[in-house]
Amino acid sequence: MQTTDFLNLLGGLALFLYGMQMMSNGLEAAAGNRMQKILERLTANRFIGVLVGAGITALIQSSSATTVMVVGFVNSGMMTLRQAVWIIMGANIGTTITGQLIALDVGAMAPLMAFLGVAVAMFIKNKQVQHYGHILAGLGILFIGMDFMSAAMMPLRESQTFVQLITNFSNPLIGITAGAAFTALIQSSSASVGILQALAASGVIGLPSAVYVLFGQNIGTCITAVLASIGTSRSAKRTTIIHLLFNIIGTTLFTIICMTLPLTTLVASWTPSNPAAQIANMHTLFNVVTTILLIPFGTQLASLAVRILPEHPSEKEDGFCLKYIHAIPEARSRESHMGNSAIAIHNISSELSRMADMTADNIKESFDSVQSGNTRYLASVTQREEYVDYLNKEISSYISSVMGQEENAKDSAAINAFFKICGNLERISDHAMNICEYSKHLESEHTAFSDMAMVEIENMKRVCLEAIDSVRSMNPMSGQDLRNVSDLEEKIDHMTDSYRENQISRMQQKECAHETSILYSEMLTDFERIGDHVLNIGELLASI
Repeated sequence: MQTTDFLNLLGGLALFLYGMQMMSNGLEAAAGNRMQKILERLTANRFIGVLVGAGITALIQSSSATTVMVVGFVNSGMMTLRQAVWIIMGANIGTTITGQLIALDVGAMAPLMAFLGVAVAMFIKNKQVQHYGHILAGLGILFIGMDFMSAAMMPLRESQTFVQLITNFSNPLIGITAGAAFTALIQSSSASVGILQALAASGVIGLPSAVYVLFGQNIGTCITAVLASIGTSRSAKRTTIIHLLFNIIGTTLFTIICMTLPLTTLVASWTPSNPAAQIANMHTLFNVVTTILLIPFGTQLASLAVRILPEHPSEKEDGFCLKYIHAIPEARSRESHMGNSAIAIHNISSELSRMADMTADNIKESFDSVQSGNTRYLASVTQREEYVDYLNKEISSYISSVMGQEENAKDSAAINAFFKICGNLERISDHAMNICEYSKHLESEHTAFSDMAMVEIENMKRVCLEAIDSVRSMNPMSGQDLRNVSDLEEKIDHMTDSYRENQISRMQQKECAHETSILYSEMLTDFERIGDHVLNIGELLASI
């Protein structure tokens, strides 16, 4: 093998990997949060889960990407471990589509596909259409890289050293180890299977030797999900265990079959003149048969993963913590970003809803504290206010970390809206804290509001709680929902004006003390500001 052949091999591999990355990025930007909507339609039906996993993986042509996405979904609570079992099984079937496309020898159309994709991405201004252009260009570049690799490997047939090395792959242990190691290194079973097909198409390796390498590649592809699970919850780590168990069981089973039965001869007879198709067919057979055999035992696989990695009491956190948001692992591979927009939006929405619940509790206890005239609620409101401040800081930091990664315009707008909502919730909690602190003056001065003022304070509490309840779910709002929030804000404004006039009247008639009048005036300001911030949140939710 000459230096130019080696360089062509590296260039072909680079194009192959870049094409796959381009396709994945294009699909992620085009699909955005729709990945979550697809998965939300899942039921307990295992067959639907397998079909969804196979379909998504067939589109993005990477089981690693699908599995990493599933790890993220399980980590964020969007998917249960048992749902993940079926998706992973389907992903192993879907990943075989790349090998089948390569076996169909559509490389002649690759330059045209790349040209059309680049033309669409460069000359069409519509962002969504540009994403589809990236998908098409990535597919074309992938096949161009495949042709480069096949051509570069042709001279290896004449290399006795390389042929001797390949011969060792007929040993199951060596072949499986080599396939697993190489796939773990490049973190793509589709790419490693493609290289194996290129070797077969060049006449360097036959199916009897390639089959064990192929089985090892299915194990090696799990490394991406393993890396992605670092720093995640135990449920997410169990997802990677299920992925490993699936491929190890399948490899063990098929290795025994190939050693005792003429399976390779049978598969080779289906396409005797197309070595690349032989490997693609064996790859498909491996994953389809393993899935069929393990579907009845999916629940047991999930239970086994729990037994391997049980809950640990030390994992329960004390003090302030994020309940739904988990740090997205730094990109360890090109697949690790898949599904992040859906995960981020779900996580942020759930965490903001939790933050709104705390804010509502602070509003209620703050008004209760003022009505009682003592500080018995001050400690709990203060602690909750500190928690809200913590959440504001952590959620805002999380949003900042994912905002730069988001390519889908709608998802980017939603994340930006959540960033502003977070600030508005923090300000509402600040105003609730202000109201609660008025109780310190009432208690220390041994004074109280007039009976009429107490009736008005009760009305303020009721309307404030009604307003925060209208947005606390953090679900996108319809036009009617927004009108309801706007009506509440106008009601708060009218109440504020009316209560100020009543206060002036009471002061003129000397029905209230000077100190309580100042406190009441400040409370009305906080009351009105709460309404303003709730309306801001409503408008932002309506924009999503």
